[in-house]
This record gives sequence, C-alpha cells and structure tokens, in this order.
Amino acid sequence: MKMTMSSGKCPLKCNYNHNLSRRQFIRSSATVVAGSVLLQGCNTFVKEPMVTRNPIRPCGPASKYVPTIKAAFVRRKGEYGMLWPGAIYDGKAALKMYSDKMTSTAKKLGAKLALRSEPIYSLVEAESWIAKAEAENVDGLMLVTLDRQKHSWPSAQKVAQSDIPSIIYSPLGTSFTVNTLPLAETPGCVVYSTNDFGQAAYGMKMLWARAKMRQNRCVVIKGQDRSEAPFADTGITMRVVPASTFIEQYNKTADSKDILAMADDYLRRARKVKGATRQDVINGVKSYYVAGRILEAEQADAITMDCLRALGKTKVSLPCIAWSRMNDDGIPAACEANYPAVAMSIMTQSLFDRPAFQQDPVADTADDSIIGAHCSCPTKLNGFDFGPEPFDLMHHHGNRDAVPRTLWRVGQRVTCIDLLPGEGDGTSADDKPSEMLISVGTVLENMDVPPSGGCVVSVKVKFDSSQEVLSFPGFHQVFFYGDYKHQMKDFSQLCKFDAQIV
Repeated sequence: MKMTMSSGKCPLKCNYNHNLSRRQFIRSSATVVAGSVLLQGCNTFVKEPMVTRNPIRPCGPASKYVPTIKAAFVRRKGEYGMLWPGAIYDGKAALKMYSDKMTSTAKKLGAKLALRSEPIYSLVEAESWIAKAEAENVDGLMLVTLDRQKHSWPSAQKVAQSDIPSIIYSPLGTSFTVNTLPLAETPGCVVYSTNDFGQAAYGMKMLWARAKMRQNRCVVIKGQDRSEAPFADTGITMRVVPASTFIEQYNKTADSKDILAMADDYLRRARKVKGATRQDVINGVKSYYVAGRILEAEQADAITMDCLRALGKTKVSLPCIAWSRMNDDGIPAACEANYPAVAMSIMTQSLFDRPAFQQDPVADTADDSIIGAHCSCPTKLNGFDFGPEPFDLMHHHGNRDAVPRTLWRVGQRVTCIDLLPGEGDGTSADDKPSEMLISVGTVLENMDVPPSGGCVVSVKVKFDSSQEVLSFPGFHQVFFYGDYKHQMKDFSQLCKFDAQIV
C-alpha cells in the first residue's frame, strides 16, 4: 500500500472483509469509514512480508461461518410532496445507491445480504418482514429509512425491539431528533443518522463481527481435565484441554526448516537482541506450530493458555513470541488462560483489523499515566496489512525464553478496553450483562525494563479522562492503536453489554 509521508501522517482505515479478500475493502472505498484514524508520525514500514512458511490458520466454526444480514428500505408508497424529506429528495436514486453500497459491503465482508426487493410500505409489512427474519434466525437486520413520515419510524421501532441485532440507517432528511431519540440507547440496536455511508458500513461490520464472535471456539490449555462451556454472553465457546496436550506436542516437535526460517527472520528484523539466544527464539517459535496443530485437532479459532502455571516449572519455552506472531497473523491468542482477553482480541481483530495487546496496568503517579506491562505483544500494531513496529528481542521478565519487545509509537492515540463478564449467557431476563470499560489516550514512552522491574513490554499511556490512576478500573485490559471509543461503545450496545467510557 502506497503511503503518503509528506504531511507526517498516514491514513489507516479499518477494513470490512475478513475472508479471502479481507483487508481489501478500505483500499477500494472512497469514503473514510467509521473507525478510521490518522496515525501521527508514521515510521517507514517494512515492505517485505514477515517470513512464515506454512502459516497456521483458524480451524473452528467461526472460520467457516457466513453471517446473514437481512436488509430493507422503508418509505411511504406515494410521492414525497411537502412532507420531509420533500419533493426535492430523489428516493429512487437513493434506493439504488444504498442498495449498491450495501451489496458491495456485504460481498467484501464475506456476509450474505438478503435485501428486500421493494421498500416496506406499511407497518404490517414491517411486522411480517421482522417475523420472517426471526423465524430464519438471521444474524442481523439493516433498515434504511427513505422517509420520515407515517410508518417509517414506527417500523424502525419494531426493528429495534426485535430479538435480532439491528442497525437503523437514516440518511439526512429522513429523521429529526424526535425520531431518533427513542431508539438512541436501545440495547441490541444502533442508529446512524448521516449521509456518510461509512457509518452504515461499520454497522454492517458490527453485525458481521458479532455473528462471527458467537461462532468462535477458543481452545484453553490448562489443568488436567477437559470441559466446554460458553463464556458469559459473548457466545464464545471455551474448550478446555489439559496442559499436557501442549507439552506433549511441544516435546515431539523437531526444529524444522519452517521454525528455523521464522526464528532467523525475527533475529534479522530485531532492532537489537539482549539476553535471548538464537535457540531461545527457535524454542519460542516452535510453540507457533504446536498451537497450530492444537487448533486443527480441536477445530478452534482462538487459543489461550495458563502458561506460567503450565510451563513455568518446565524447560518448555513460554509461548510469548508464538502468541505475538499469532496475533500478528490475525489469530486471537491470549495469555494466562484469560477469557476476557480472548474475547477482546476477537473483537479488536474483527472490528478494526489489528491485534490488541493484553497487559497488566501499572500506575505512575508522577505524571498520572498508566503503564501497560506484559511479555507478549504483537508487532503489527498498525494493522494486518502494514509492516511491524520496531522490536527488540529480550528475555521474559523471568529471565528466560525469548520475547519481542515491541516499541509503541510515541504520540500514537490508543484505545483501552476491558470486558467484565456478566452472569449467564444472556438468554434469560435474570442474566447480568457483561460490562465494557473504554478509555482512550496517547502513548508517552516505552519504559526500559530494566532498570524498572516487571514485564519487558511496558508502554506508558496518558489517558484523556480524569480517572485517578491508582484506582484505574480493571485488569488484563487490552491496548490497541487508534481512537475507537465511540465504535466500541456502539458495538457494546449492539451486543447488549453495558458500556462505560472511563
């Protein structure tokens, strides 16, 4: 991708396709979609691809699932006349334009779009359309208003009140705030009132991402027993397998040509190497291919492991570098068998096409900042289609194994999210919804460890809010590039999570 550097900024846009042509959508889009950011002071990205021979792939239900979005227009059948949007509004042209845009968006997402051929001309038709969608168990509803009068907004209210996640798109001229106000905070429904179809396209992506998330199976490597259960109201299935599964597979995996090539590529790309040996890197990279075999055996889309407890007393390498690479490759991989971190990685990768950094928050009261610290961090922070940020190769804070210490761009805007799981799976009125804590801020510096103690990736962020850093809420939050507080709040509303910007 050609980068324009003269302004000191580079446009980075989230893409809308996660299948064979994923990450091509924004390249072909004429609009700056919701979720786009301007990255300050872009470095010169490495243009050559990272070496991965026989890369591993997700193998679970989500990787094969094609979400279905049912869409329709709503308007009165007659001429617009004096009533809004008025006779000056070309409803036929708008219908064709938005039909083409929705069709194109769905194709690039890899979603099935069931678009009603004729607009909804009455409330009875709206009720019938919704009932059919519920019977078909579609993944999302998309209603485009081409009128402000009569049954248009009562139809929108019916859509919002349905059991199906929904997006209401109101081009300018088809609503007043008196129309949008009753739906603005409706759980399970998000309203966009604008001529910028980029927001509607992001709404379609949210429907797609939610459906994919609910099909996701994550393999959890911990303990001695096997089990399987849904994770709160995310819909993600957590399949627990014994820790011995990983250890046995690791011990019988030889140092193949693929492993050696990836390890040497890391050593070549590293800004500097401190402590970690070539064999340390080889041992860490081996876990990448071990994880791939486990994903295939368990038919899973994501992975997490109770790594310290499972491997801390063994000579088996901690998988810090392997998890970093999997996240760079678009495969959610979380540390410490942390379920919320898995879910947040799935969301970040699906919505914004970039990996997230799971971290432990450390308060610095000298400048009221939060340091995100961990020993496994992806390098493709700018997005899957961009080269890695600079990194060093170091030992883990336990003074063993190999870790890429990714250097975050100073001045970069970042989003922090933390998912606090609710109670129940969201199917009962008595269930407590999950809560999403959202913060945005700016990178101040990359802390050197040592002389500081703790995890070797330690990025300091100054958040915008006045939240006291000593009581900064949550733990094992994820950081990722870009200011996405509004987009994450919308996705939380669509998923019926309680969202709070802190």
